Amino acid sequence: MRSESHKNVTLSLPVPLLRRFKVYAASQNQSMSSLMAKAVDKLMEQDDSAETAEKRFLERIRKAPSRGTGGKITWTREELHER
Repeated sequence: MRSESHKNVTLSLPVPLLRRFKVYAASQNQSMSSLMAKAVDKLMEQDDSAETAEKRFLERIRKAPSRGTGGKITWTREELHER
């Protein structure tokens, strides 16, 4: 994580979760604040990665090679499933 200035925030957690979090932080020899900052940072990175992947996927669809249809569907579902 980058060394930047910090700003205090108020966070409300259910009491059982807060107790577990305190124990976990102590077991990791880290502060709750540092663990929370890392968790939020990871969440944002995952979100950025998903957004990048979605943009890449949509761009590939837009640039997909022609499959000989000229962009028009000339058949019906029923025609495709005729027996």
